[in-house]
Amino acid sequence: MVQEADQYRAEDEVQKEKITARNTLESLAFNMTSTVEDDKLKDKISAEDKKTIDKCIEVIAWLDRNQTAEKDEYEHQQKELEKVCNPIITKLYQGAGGMPGGMPGGFPGGAGSSPSSGPTIEEVD
Repeated sequence: MVQEADQYRAEDEVQKEKITARNTLESLAFNMTSTVEDDKLKDKISAEDKKTIDKCIEVIAWLDRNQTAEKDEYEHQQKELEKVCNPIITKLYQGAGGMPGGMPGGFPGGAGSSPSSGPTIEEVD
């Protein structure tokens, strides 16, 4: 029984890595799609960028057609999707001044306040 467990351990590890790669790709595609469709962010994404996000829909369709793909195929699709999506997300974050929607209430202390007036790292838990 122990020998059988050792024999199948390697196969299980390969299967686990394959499933992890698929889940990562699927998550990225769905998250990007929902980001583009988010009411708060719709106006901040150009029409041209929305067209390039169609790659997410293509990837989701590819996932449906390729249920038995290998880990390296999933990773390749993820790299291709990231090439399309990362510049859009970067523009989105830069345009929003950080996180989409900004920080509620602005940053503590506001502009021009002295560095000693706000909390320090040691004070924040």
